[in-house]
Amino acid sequence: MCGIVGYLGHQNAADVIVTGLKRLEYRGYDSAGVAVVDDDGLHVRKKLGKVAALEASVGAGLPGHVGVGHTRWATHGFPSDENAHPHLSTDGTFALVHNGIIENYAALRTRLSSKGYTFYSQTDTEVLVRLVEEVMQLTGSSLEESLRQALTQVDGTYGVALVSSLDTDLMIAARNGSPLVVGVGDGEYFLGSDAAPIVEHTRRVVYLNDGEMVVIRRAGFEVRTIDNEIMSKEIHELEWDLEQIEKGGYPHFMLKEIFEQPISIEDCMRGRVGTDIVLGGLADSMDRIRNARRIVIAACGTSWHAAMVGEYLIEGLARIPVEVEYASEFRYRDPILHPDDCVIVISQSGETADTLAAVREAQSKGVPVYGIVNTVGSTIARETDAGVYLHAGPEIGVASTKAFTAQVTVLTMIALALGKDRTLSPETFAEYLLELHAIPQKISKALRTEKQIRDIAKLNRLASNFLYLGRGFNFPVALEGALKLKEISYIHAEGYPAAEMKHGPIALIDQFMPVVFIALRDNSTYGKVVSNIEEVVARSGNVIVITDDNNRELDELCEHVICVPKTLEFLSPLMTVIPMQLLSYHIAVLRGCDVDQPRNLAKSVTVE
Repeated sequence: MCGIVGYLGHQNAADVIVTGLKRLEYRGYDSAGVAVVDDDGLHVRKKLGKVAALEASVGAGLPGHVGVGHTRWATHGFPSDENAHPHLSTDGTFALVHNGIIENYAALRTRLSSKGYTFYSQTDTEVLVRLVEEVMQLTGSSLEESLRQALTQVDGTYGVALVSSLDTDLMIAARNGSPLVVGVGDGEYFLGSDAAPIVEHTRRVVYLNDGEMVVIRRAGFEVRTIDNEIMSKEIHELEWDLEQIEKGGYPHFMLKEIFEQPISIEDCMRGRVGTDIVLGGLADSMDRIRNARRIVIAACGTSWHAAMVGEYLIEGLARIPVEVEYASEFRYRDPILHPDDCVIVISQSGETADTLAAVREAQSKGVPVYGIVNTVGSTIARETDAGVYLHAGPEIGVASTKAFTAQVTVLTMIALALGKDRTLSPETFAEYLLELHAIPQKISKALRTEKQIRDIAKLNRLASNFLYLGRGFNFPVALEGALKLKEISYIHAEGYPAAEMKHGPIALIDQFMPVVFIALRDNSTYGKVVSNIEEVVARSGNVIVITDDNNRELDELCEHVICVPKTLEFLSPLMTVIPMQLLSYHIAVLRGCDVDQPRNLAKSVTVE
């Protein structure tokens, strides 16, 4: 949550920072601010609302070649100009931005208030500013040392960046739980919560680890731990390019990313799926996973739905027991893990706070942890024992689409690789690989349903509630379809196993409630799902069904029939989720919702 951008170099800092904040706006968009330093002091602009409001306030630009900026997702204090970052020291000589939550802020605020320090906002961040001031006043230490000492007194998570009018050749940043990336240019340096604001300027980056602080000057940078130990850092090369984080002619990033899925899945499989499955990141771990007593998969949100599909895949194809856990609950219930278990975690950003906590919980119990992440160099990618990158490209839309299908694709490859030497004959394995190869082309065909789905959206955009029903591999897809609708259109929706409809939700059904079914003809539960459809129709329900190409059995029974290319049952989630993504998108657009930046949400959840 929240986005931080910093710059030190020869360009106009405000221009670089505001452009960078626009690229990071998917991390938060309640308010935004920038602080720039020149020989005349600190120049600060803060505005309630999206970065566009800040950009208008900045106008032709602020003078100065060093500064920090922030786009906020509110935690402590409602969105306002006063609560927007940066926050200033009492004497106005330094400005600080912060991503994260300072859990002991209330006690610190009370103590500092009793000593005469004044607060002008409701944020936890301003407490850190006052704490830095106190250390400076008590010890006479430098700004760098005062920040370091202040951070040893806070509990919680932080990514912070600081600049000061007392030194126009200085930018300081530190992280603990909230990601920060340093971009290394030619005589200039960039700072970002992720690579999005940096890639336009340089592909060379340094990833800060938890408990590290970087001091940046034009002559170079130095990284130390909060305990003041000098660290040697490797410079990495970004895989992204600028084109990947532009809309490319689409009205929204979400629609672009939906239509990128044939390519993103091809990229996900490239070099990995041929006559065999080759997962280089797990090459040394496959025997350990194959012989596991149990696999535990932990994730949040859309990644949790992908994990549920993974449970069906691994149990069905490899016959290894799987349990799926909410990462947010995993460590708080003292999970029982055996030495021969293994844990898989899934996160698009690789920075999800709850999922990272699950990694550390499992590792503390001596269990190996494997990561499935999209962002190269992310914290989860670095801290897990091994893993697989999605290679889906950057996902900017807050509602995840191509990351979900890439996660399911990776889980499919893992399940097939595990099943090859356990349960699958060579002939069956070869057949499955052939069909997996065909998936990107079939998704391209599934995307051709967009016009039909847009028409369905027009008829259902005013609904107050939706119900999504599926069985087997497509039960998690029903959950994902409901989540997408809730996220971007603000319509209440629920996903259920189709057979559970009779155990409560059927009481809600009337002519005003659309019910979305997944009913694929060759699936083992098709007859049962058709019976569920009959039950809804008998109660005047409005049925939208997703089924196979050339299945005409449901035309007269259902109000709307959406056909997707036929595939094997275990691969069907990659087909059936496409219409659900498009339906959510077009309903949200027709309702006038902000598709890419839905209210109250942020792309990367880096706080608990």
